Amino acid sequence: MMKPAKDAMDLGVFVSDIQASLRFYQETLGMEKEGESPMPIGMMHRLKFGNSVFKLIDPKEAPPKGPSGMTAQLGFRYVTFQVKNLSEVCAVLKEKGVKFSIPETELMPGVRIAMVKDPDGNTVEFVQRNG
Repeated sequence: MMKPAKDAMDLGVFVSDIQASLRFYQETLGMEKEGESPMPIGMMHRLKFGNSVFKLIDPKEAPPKGPSGMTAQLGFRYVTFQVKNLSEVCAVLKEKGVKFSIPETELMPGVRIAMVKDPDGNTVEFVQRNG
């Protein structure tokens, strides 16, 4: 039914501390800032990952924080970044003091993952598929 206009999905994330989130996603993970746009609800900061846009929303009024953890409630619970260099990503994250929820692990033959939390406690997964 849906016909994609681009080969990617975009995601919007409301954050409690835009500077901490920009440091994590830009400086720690290396995402490139595409721009920012004022919105009625706050400021949107657009970061690129491949063809996807990761939108960090700095709200004018912060909504209450929900429980963190993948199984704490229903709804969107984590974001996955497909990467070609998982070991390198994990080494840099460790060097920068980022704590892992799941260290680099072989999930199944040819699929390795690692998970961390961003400054707001959101789960961020990295996946490398070989082959």
